Amino acid sequence: MRIISGSARGRKLAEFGGSGIRPTPDRVREAVFSILISRFDSLHNLRVLEVFAGTGAMSLEALSRGAQSALLIDSARQAADLITDNISRCRMEQRTELLKQPARAALQLAAHKGPFDLIFLDPPYKKNMLPETLEQLSTLQLLAQNGIISAESSAGEQFELPTGFERLETRRYGSSDIHLIGHRSCEAP
Repeated sequence: MRIISGSARGRKLAEFGGSGIRPTPDRVREAVFSILISRFDSLHNLRVLEVFAGTGAMSLEALSRGAQSALLIDSARQAADLITDNISRCRMEQRTELLKQPARAALQLAAHKGPFDLIFLDPPYKKNMLPETLEQLSTLQLLAQNGIISAESSAGEQFELPTGFERLETRRYGSSDIHLIGHRSCEAP
């Protein structure tokens, strides 16, 4: 794994073993960022939140491409150690913060730091954590008005969105679906 583009382009991310972390492959990350840049025009000065951060690659890629700051959340010790190593490898200590706690508790703390322009969610598959986390993001008003949530799920997994959110698009990449979610548009009558 490596950073694909921007100021940290080509930096290799730390390798790891085991099955506790499921990183987004480079080709999928590249496709997601292509879509995000077409929607935002630029990632410059965006505030990023990454929940279930794993390796931290999504946030680090966003920072490399000009995002202002990133708050990363993961409670697993292996993931937290990996994220810390990757932040150091990319020399982004000044623009990142890592909360080593379960998502529910960490999002309560994040509410004081938000809202965020870009939120990455990659919860463990098939544990029904995506709807619960989306609901908490909505309740805590963590998504900025014109922000986007990039949520990853297992291919074909169905879930309801909280009131006020809408699915902007969904794309399938192998055994994963990437859902872009935003605030529901208020259309004039």
